[in-house]
Amino acid sequence: MVAKYDLNDDRVVVIIGSGAGGGTLGNELAQKGVDVVILEAGQRHEYTDFINDEWASFAQLAWTDNRTTSGSFRLAKNFPNLPAWIVKAVGGSTTHWAGASLRFQPHEFKTLTTYGKVAGANLLDWPLTLAELEPYYARAEEKMGVTRTGGREGLPGNNNFKIMKAGADKLGYKECHTGNMAINSADRDGRNSCKQTGFCFQGCKWGAKWSTLYTEIPKGEATGKLEVRPQSHVLKIEHDKSGKVTGVVYADKDGKIQRQKARIVAVAGNSIESPRILLNSASSMFPQGLANSSGQVGRNYMRHMTGSVYAVFEKPVHMYRGTTMAGIIRDEARHDPSRGFVGGYEMETLSLGVPFMAAFLDPGGWGRSFTSAMDDYPNMAGMWLVGEDMPQETNRITLSKAKDKYGMPVADVHFDDHPNDIAMRNHAYKQGKALYEAVGAIRSFPTPPYPSTHNLGTNRMSAKPRDGVVNSYGQTHDVKNLFVSDGSVFTSGGAENPTLTIVSLAIRQAEHMAAQMKAGAI
Repeated sequence: MVAKYDLNDDRVVVIIGSGAGGGTLGNELAQKGVDVVILEAGQRHEYTDFINDEWASFAQLAWTDNRTTSGSFRLAKNFPNLPAWIVKAVGGSTTHWAGASLRFQPHEFKTLTTYGKVAGANLLDWPLTLAELEPYYARAEEKMGVTRTGGREGLPGNNNFKIMKAGADKLGYKECHTGNMAINSADRDGRNSCKQTGFCFQGCKWGAKWSTLYTEIPKGEATGKLEVRPQSHVLKIEHDKSGKVTGVVYADKDGKIQRQKARIVAVAGNSIESPRILLNSASSMFPQGLANSSGQVGRNYMRHMTGSVYAVFEKPVHMYRGTTMAGIIRDEARHDPSRGFVGGYEMETLSLGVPFMAAFLDPGGWGRSFTSAMDDYPNMAGMWLVGEDMPQETNRITLSKAKDKYGMPVADVHFDDHPNDIAMRNHAYKQGKALYEAVGAIRSFPTPPYPSTHNLGTNRMSAKPRDGVVNSYGQTHDVKNLFVSDGSVFTSGGAENPTLTIVSLAIRQAEHMAAQMKAGAI
């Protein structure tokens, strides 16, 4: 029986958000007998409700609440109110993500030590090492069914991958395969294997791709210890005179303001909404915002160095058939400053359907170049470039003068590329172009970054309270019973897609939180 908790029940752990961090944390705690309420701003769509149509699916799933943007990054010009393509629904962006599940490399936990001082960057070592996280990575890979781990087969390669692999071989790249994907390559965990439909970003209608919507959350609900409240938009977190958080104020599906009392609050709203909630929870005791004595809430916003390269061939490729991102080259993910930048990047297969291809190819860039590219769409192959961007204090989430329908300030997203990001992107464009030309591309073109789901930083982990917002368990330095449980705790971004690390951190956090509760420490 699914649990139902009273608004005045102050025994519960309230989790804000149901994605990779929040949904995983909720299930892990419920399995340990902890009472949990998840407040999710979006609706609950089961996977049979997903739509294999790009624009209709975007309308169904995307977080389109107004935001404002500033800074020199291209999205502030092209997509000023949509700097990030994240989901507003139960399961969060685990419904929309591509499934790539990669472990961080050892040096990516020690960026300050490894890279040294980089002008304009606010580098810091994580208060955590790969060795400490490895057992949790293994548990996350098992939970998510990640291919090429635990004896699980890789996914088959589509035409887009076959072109990537042929080009990788020509360029001498050694680590190229169909990826470590949290997508079932065989029936598993009561869910289907991948049917190669190609609409991975639109929610997986087969349930083959791991999502908290139909894995963690139903398992948590089955314990009778987890209640998920969809259409519960959190406004702020409240605290008592001692500074302990006491509950969460939210607007329910009818727009009525409710207060859910809590023993512990965990914020898992991603790297834009999480700092916004903390900043909107300012009080006389916390005038800069909740858990913000360091002034670091909202700062060090990272979104990964991204870009794409598409190429046209003489014969049809049909890149859109098959898994969207089941193809990777990892050779450039190493740290090798001789290339002119610190850190590294991944090259991953990526196809977009015609509507999104048209929207993202070069917004506003109509003319012969654009129309001829679209004419050649069936003959295209494509890849996404994703790499480590530099944390900068000035890249940050602040409260905008604009207000939402509840009268709360919306998030302003400010981002400027660091010179390291630009050098890395240009190197990646050059390598992507060379790869396709090596196997006969008649035309290749880099495309600019588009709204990315890889939003990181803004509530970063730090050993010392003055340098960040949370400790290695995601527990805020300032408030012992307030946690952050999403990608905003990343101290650095790494080259890898972040979801596996978010899930691993959530498993570790649940263990710590439950132990602290049992000991009466929180």
